Amino acid sequence: MAEPENTPPHPPDPAAGTGVTAADTASPHRTAAFFDLDKTIIASSSALAFSRTFLRQGLINRRAALRSAYAQLVFSLSGADADRTERLRAEISTMCAGWDVDQVRAIVDETLHDVVAPLVYAEAAELIERHRADGHDVIVLSATGEEVVGPIADMLGVDHSVGSRMEVVDGRYSGRVDFYCYGEYKAVAARRLAAERGYDLASAHAYTDSSTDLPLLEAVGNPHVVNPDRQLRRLATEREWPVHTFSDPVSLRARIPAPAATAVAVGLGVGAVAAGATLYGLSRRKRGTER
Repeated sequence: MAEPENTPPHPPDPAAGTGVTAADTASPHRTAAFFDLDKTIIASSSALAFSRTFLRQGLINRRAALRSAYAQLVFSLSGADADRTERLRAEISTMCAGWDVDQVRAIVDETLHDVVAPLVYAEAAELIERHRADGHDVIVLSATGEEVVGPIADMLGVDHSVGSRMEVVDGRYSGRVDFYCYGEYKAVAARRLAAERGYDLASAHAYTDSSTDLPLLEAVGNPHVVNPDRQLRRLATEREWPVHTFSDPVSLRARIPAPAATAVAVGLGVGAVAAGATLYGLSRRKRGTER
């Protein structure tokens, strides 16, 4: 049976078949700290944030904006299990198909700092700073698109990032996903970086909120869970992994520089829901006046 159009590819482990593993190339003097993004570094989803902005710029209609807002609300209230995350991915892929990549970048460039800075957990920012002070490389791994993850990583001053990669055809998103940095593929990305940069995964750290990232947690010697979902909390208890509670999203304007000109979209759960509620109210009032 043919794979669905939006099914992500299955890239091989970069070390598979070569006889070279991360441990063979790693240096004990290089340590990495891998961070998930949504609900680990920032207090919401980074996927469906800019409904109001994209509506204003004509990229989506009111119905799509409301649907995005609802998806954000569900994500914020009930977490990110595999099925829910897959539905969000499909929603994003469908919604973005045909968008001009440069237009999206130009739109979000103007709002990234205002949108993201208030969402970053102070505890996550402090932890990132602590790792860097200890000489560790900090890497963000996220199922969110690389156009989103990269600018956030730059804003936070981390060393590297890997996000999902959407296919671009003639300067527009095709709606297909070339690489989905999710689940087992976060571990693939971590092993690739370890092989390329000489990280010792046995001494590496990983932080995430979701049980879907279990392969990444199992790939490092120091797994940590942050605001974990129910399944991950149970596993952390069984395996005696550290559990962190991040609860203080604050503006980082005084701590981080203004974003680069290439900055691109990142999520705002509460803002997206508020935008959706506003649009819903406007549409109801409009229908009332038309009766």
